[in-house]
Amino acid sequence: MKPNVFMIPASAPFAETLARGLVVRTGADSDPLSLANLTIFLPTRRAARTLSETFARVLGGAALLPSVQPLGDADEDEFLFDLSAGQLTLPPAISPIRRVLLLATMVQHWDQQRRDGRMSFAQAVAFARPLASFLDEVETQGANLDDVQNLAEGNLAQHWDQVKEFLLLLRNHWPKLLEAERAMNPAARRNLALRAIASRLRKHPPPGLIVAAGSTGSIPATAELLSTIARLPNGLIVLPGLDTDLDEASWSNLDAGHPQFGMKQLLQRIDVLRADVANFEPVSRMTARERVLREVLRPAPTTDAWRAIAERGAEEIADGLRGLSLVEAAQPAEEAATIALILRESLDTPECRAALVTPDRPLARRVAAELGRWNIAIDDSAGRPLANTSPGAFLCLFAEAAAAKFAPVPLLALLKHPLAAGGQKPADFRRRVRQLDRLCLRGPRPNPGLAGIRAAITAALREAHERDRRYEIERIAEVAYWFQALSRILEPLGDAFANPRASISEILGAHVTAAEALASTDAERGDSSLWRGDAGEAATRFIFELEQAVDALPQIESSSYPILFRALAEERAVRPSYGPHPRLAILGPLEARLQSFDVLVLGGLNEGTWPSSTAADPWLSRPMRVQLGLESPERRIGLAAHDFAMLAATPRVILTRSQKVDGSPTVASRWVQRLEQFAMGLGIAAGLKSEVPYAEFAGRRDEPPAAPKRMARPSPRPPVAARPRSLSVTEIESWLRDPYAIYAKHVLRLSPLDPLDAEIGPLERGSAIHKALEIFVKEFGDNLPPDAELKLIQIADDVFAAANLPRAALALWRPRFLKAARWFVTEEHVRRPQILRSHLEIKGQRRFAGPGGEFILRGRADRVDLLRGGRAVIIDYKTGRLPSGSQVKVLLSPQLPLEGAILAGGGFPDIEAIAGAGLMYIRFGGGNEPGEVRAIPDAPALIVKAEEKLRERVDDFDDETTPYWPRLIPYRADEPGEYDHLSRVREWSFIGWEEAEE
Repeated sequence: MKPNVFMIPASAPFAETLARGLVVRTGADSDPLSLANLTIFLPTRRAARTLSETFARVLGGAALLPSVQPLGDADEDEFLFDLSAGQLTLPPAISPIRRVLLLATMVQHWDQQRRDGRMSFAQAVAFARPLASFLDEVETQGANLDDVQNLAEGNLAQHWDQVKEFLLLLRNHWPKLLEAERAMNPAARRNLALRAIASRLRKHPPPGLIVAAGSTGSIPATAELLSTIARLPNGLIVLPGLDTDLDEASWSNLDAGHPQFGMKQLLQRIDVLRADVANFEPVSRMTARERVLREVLRPAPTTDAWRAIAERGAEEIADGLRGLSLVEAAQPAEEAATIALILRESLDTPECRAALVTPDRPLARRVAAELGRWNIAIDDSAGRPLANTSPGAFLCLFAEAAAAKFAPVPLLALLKHPLAAGGQKPADFRRRVRQLDRLCLRGPRPNPGLAGIRAAITAALREAHERDRRYEIERIAEVAYWFQALSRILEPLGDAFANPRASISEILGAHVTAAEALASTDAERGDSSLWRGDAGEAATRFIFELEQAVDALPQIESSSYPILFRALAEERAVRPSYGPHPRLAILGPLEARLQSFDVLVLGGLNEGTWPSSTAADPWLSRPMRVQLGLESPERRIGLAAHDFAMLAATPRVILTRSQKVDGSPTVASRWVQRLEQFAMGLGIAAGLKSEVPYAEFAGRRDEPPAAPKRMARPSPRPPVAARPRSLSVTEIESWLRDPYAIYAKHVLRLSPLDPLDAEIGPLERGSAIHKALEIFVKEFGDNLPPDAELKLIQIADDVFAAANLPRAALALWRPRFLKAARWFVTEEHVRRPQILRSHLEIKGQRRFAGPGGEFILRGRADRVDLLRGGRAVIIDYKTGRLPSGSQVKVLLSPQLPLEGAILAGGGFPDIEAIAGAGLMYIRFGGGNEPGEVRAIPDAPALIVKAEEKLRERVDDFDDETTPYWPRLIPYRADEPGEYDHLSRVREWSFIGWEEAEE
């Protein structure tokens, strides 16, 4: 019999048109009970819900609604059709998590046999995901895995033989695993179910009308079901957006990327001619917009038809462009703000419904956040990844902290999470975590594990006692007691990661138990707070499914667990249980199918995003895909183009894109490029420009009402009594270059925090070398032994060992030290005959009278050599670069001259006052030049000048009107200082930093 195939044009509201037509066909307008015998198959669950709501709205009164069944489509997460009514008995579909884990186990086993087991389980999972997708594609398209055996022959590259061997795992080993699981692949089960339903309908058709609507039939099994329904006496199918007026030349030249290619392929599969497809509503006509989109997306071989359009005039095309506009934003944040502004504007029109449709999930989340400016709560229908929710992030952070042996950064990230409370009041717990961070864990990373953290707390307490810091002593003691209790919560999971290999189920059990204990508060158990709300319920289901999926799996590397857990949690979507916004929506292209809106924003229209890029198949070349019977990658572009054409036919559509993403220029979507070129060729490109400059308005959303005044450079002027009366010789240089740093440190008493996990770098290297040289000179100050070089190296090794320096640092430092030690001993042999006695690491001070009272200059000299003839030389050891001669001459590096002033005033104990001492730098390097000795010329005069300049500066800053300017003479304009964020340099300096004004 002739198949009953109809179409609804893209410009018509599909759900409403379908509901009205079915009401007329069933007589439901006069008999509300007649719809009860109607069965409708739709592609997605959302489409089924939309149609049910539309029926209720069209009928307007009480009625029995038809049976609406979602079939599932190529992009659906799972097969949605209910098999209970079909009385079909099939094994269950294997869970997605279980399948990935079993495939990963299979891949890792293959690797152990093939490559001596170099692949971790986390790497195996990365291979398992595309393998699962490939398996779904093969079964969906009806290809035969046996044909893989014949691939990679002839003129194909030899390395494909290895890929073939890998893919044959799916044929040779995967069916056995499935059989042991008593489960089926989801795609295979869906195909069997669809074909069984088609067979049942052919043999026992139900009495009522059967309708399949909205499906593109991209799955061959779905196309078979559609063909069956179309040929039933009481069956019909309704296609979305079939272009029945496209000329035959274009129809014959359709490529896989054209929006009508899928429709053509479906008609071929169900053996129906395009001419036999009728309009579902006889009065339906193609709108001017649809004609514009047809021409814009016309196949390349027939674009010569554009000339005829140009000759006839562009009036019809211009009419089709009315209501269609393009907005190009500078970057994604501006695009999101623009879209949010458009959606917000639509709410000013009563009963207007608007939506953003985009496959770009980050853009969707940005728009939802931007709408929060107007207190508009809206959710992305695709949901949020579980790993990005509060309980999901908490669980991921816990696993990563334990795997990292509770190193400071991942440990603090876990403990600072809002869910972490450890059985205490959350506020008290947060305070202890901040104290642990600030007082105990700053600086180089402690030893691994909780024992290392406890040792770091003990070391911090010892240092606080040594410096007599009573406030810190009390707080660190409280932290030590608190951390002992916290360790009992953390230790079980840490122990689970202690072994290099462990079973996933064991780690997962310890993980959940520890997470619930850490999430407990003084008023609530962790198993209540952790699993609360939509995200908590999704996390509960995820943990349950993961527990089921890891059953009887072999042990894995413990280090792979946190990677695996986060990867699986990122794939799980969390959707809100409450209803969406009544008039606004954020949808993906699949979810937007069959829905209609008054205002539609199609966002993220860049190549690689919409349409997505046709990345190279990780397994097969294009000829191999053809040989295996798989469709080309461009097939997905054709499906995306059909979605775009259907959505763009809405009366008012705004297309948006970002010109740059992450600082890199983007390429507009091929559909946007075609639209622009087509309109430009007809001279009507101006019609694409939005009448309202949304992007400009969005860009000005944060501008103040008046032009902002640039912040003046800070100039704090504390009272003289609050100003420091004592500085070290190294702080004098900071006083010259950045007075604000002295103000922040000594007046505000703010000290910069050391970084967490600080690298062992030049500071630690310099301290260790200074200590080694000090010990060497003290021990062998009178005469050098024959093996002086070896003695110095042995002393350095002892100092390095006592400092507990990492082996990686020593591997770099020690060879350099050996080279420099040889040079240093040679120099000592040359200088020793002139030296009577050396004083090492000697502290001293010099007092000066000032208008505000006595000022004390403090200093520690690395070495003071008393020479024969009553002379002296002050030496400063350097392990890095030396100050330039000009810096020393103009006293921008005044450390040595000021130490000379202390010596001239008799400020060093056990050394009499010596005026005019020599000043010398000794650079202990170890590079191409192992070392350098540089004496400062005209040292006596420089010492006198340094003392005079210091007196003048003391007098200046004892004047309350003298400000502490920031960054007067910085080392480099692009090198930040420790207190630049406090002085807000970037707010008052045009380049971020600025030299002093004369």
